[in-house]
Amino acid sequence: MRTRFLATVALCALAMSGPVLAADMPVRPASPFIRTAPPVFSWTGFYVGLYGGAGWGSHDRSNDAGFNNSYKSSGGLIGGLAGYNWQLNNPVVLGVEGDIAWANIKGDDGGAGGTIDTSHYRWLGSVRGRLGYAFDNWLLFGTGGWAFTNIRHTNNGGAGDSFDSSRSGWTVGGGIEYALTPNWTTRLDYRYFDFGSYSRPAPANGITPYSVGNKLQTVTVGLSYKF
Repeated sequence: MRTRFLATVALCALAMSGPVLAADMPVRPASPFIRTAPPVFSWTGFYVGLYGGAGWGSHDRSNDAGFNNSYKSSGGLIGGLAGYNWQLNNPVVLGVEGDIAWANIKGDDGGAGGTIDTSHYRWLGSVRGRLGYAFDNWLLFGTGGWAFTNIRHTNNGGAGDSFDSSRSGWTVGGGIEYALTPNWTTRLDYRYFDFGSYSRPAPANGITPYSVGNKLQTVTVGLSYKF
């Protein structure tokens, strides 16, 4: 009987000491190999970047004698950009962006009408709004706004005639952008431009006065740094 009593007391003492011993045991640090969810990328912020690509122009020429013809131009461009994005309510992103580029987009009419007319986009730029939809590190966006350019026109008739025309117009387009790191992003961008028409009312080489309408499409890739 005495032996049974002592055994019962020993078991009770062991049961009561268990939580105390557990509390005294050191806590093991979390394993460094446990994965945590990556932070969600934010598109909010100021950025600057570089871009380059190709452009394809279309030109519609008509003169005062009723002659009309069309021709194409093509070439490359490279430039810089800067802008600011606001991620107002995930996933909606609003932004404003400006850019300017050197261009060498050039083409002629092959001598239709007896003389060769050449149009050469020498530089172009724009100031635009942007509206995007973000998902993780990706951003789909549309863009549109004011555009400007300088076009050099040459006609080889007689002694030749050449002049520069600075034009304002509009542009619209869109693209996709991807965040490579918290600061670096890359993009693919398409844009359509309409620069209206320029006129030559009194050509220096004495040919019939004419006007030329100008439209342009570009596809570019870019790399930006977000502050």
